[in-house]
Amino acid sequence: MKTASLIIIIAIAFVIAVIITKYEIPVLRRKAGQNIREEGLKSHYSKAGTPSMGGISFIIAACIATIIATIAFNGSVSHAIAILIVFLGFGAIGFIDDYLKVIKKQNEGLKAKQKFGLQIIIAVVFAILYTAVSDYGTQVYIPIADVFVNFGPFYYLFIVFAVLAMTNAVNLTDGLDGLASGVTALVALFFAIAGILFSSDHVVDNTEIYFFASLCGGCLGFLVFNKNPAKVFMGDTGSLALGGGLAAAAIVMKLELLLLVAGLLYVIEALSVVMQVSYFKATHGKRIFKMAPIHHHFEMCGYSERQVVVSFWLFTFLCCIIAMFMV
Repeated sequence: MKTASLIIIIAIAFVIAVIITKYEIPVLRRKAGQNIREEGLKSHYSKAGTPSMGGISFIIAACIATIIATIAFNGSVSHAIAILIVFLGFGAIGFIDDYLKVIKKQNEGLKAKQKFGLQIIIAVVFAILYTAVSDYGTQVYIPIADVFVNFGPFYYLFIVFAVLAMTNAVNLTDGLDGLASGVTALVALFFAIAGILFSSDHVVDNTEIYFFASLCGGCLGFLVFNKNPAKVFMGDTGSLALGGGLAAAAIVMKLELLLLVAGLLYVIEALSVVMQVSYFKATHGKRIFKMAPIHHHFEMCGYSERQVVVSFWLFTFLCCIIAMFMV
């Protein structure tokens, strides 16, 4: 796959996302103003009323660009379907949750059991569908060692866990203006480039590369309006779709373990919450961080929102560079 094709796909998704986001903001402002938690940071109170559910724009942009590229460059339709099922499925779960919370003003939205149950269903369907069409079956690629290890029946559990973990990690990362969209654009760009390098020695269908390029462009287009001060938030609609899409495409590309490196920030954000909750319960009220997820901890330490976001972008960029050497 040529670099020019990659740039074209990114550009298509970027333009579509910019156009849709621009026109969806006034619509969402009337229907889907963001509620700010009372226990949240006071500096975020001014964000009340900012339209949420904006992730709809980059979901549409990424899907259209992926479909166009798959048809134009003869990609694998089965791989595209497998990835988009997860991407759209998790986006739908987030949309329902956002709709109940933001539009219907039901503070709880989907109950935890309902949300997690729906996520499991989509992850299981993906595991079954993908394994059925995969050239590698139940094998997992181990970076650096450059070998494939057969997980056998445990591969299905591995896929389900990977999809659920990444989806909810990205969801937790979405807490500051431009954070999740900027970080995901970098991670998606890394995987698009890594896919080209990886395919020179292994069997990789370009469809996964098309999706990552489309996701990068869509996130960048959305970032135009999501950067600080944000004019729109992606909501669970966007963050759940991003996590599901990243995990699914990385699994199809056989570079799922590199998500732990390139997407290390997602892992840290999720772990900070797990550590905070566990320590709080174990010590009956004590905390490790001033506030979790960890991006709020740094805000409470005196760093501005922009400083935290830019620092996390740079951290992710370095993680992607490290991951590139592992391909």
